[in-house]
Amino acid sequence: MADEKIETRTIVLLARNDLLEAMRVASGLTIFGHAVTLVFMHRTLSEEEANSEQAELLELAEIVPVTTVQQMQEHFEFCDQTALGDMMRSADTVLSV
Repeated sequence: MADEKIETRTIVLLARNDLLEAMRVASGLTIFGHAVTLVFMHRTLSEEEANSEQAELLELAEIVPVTTVQQMQEHFEFCDQTALGDMMRSADTVLSV
């Protein structure tokens, strides 16, 4: 089998429902060299989620999440509707977890 080069993608992952699963998925997507932006949406991270193994994986994968939740903007860059729309339009792929 010939060496096949995997095409890297720019991926926006929307963490809408299960924030822990979204963190795990985002970290896993970087294995193939994809550029991943993780967007925390709808609610703040719990203390348990913020100190989870999945949060450590984000650090190892060098993913710095952004958020649409105003209460989280002291910890993460705040992304308003316009910025989120621009980010999604410029991505190769948008996923939701």
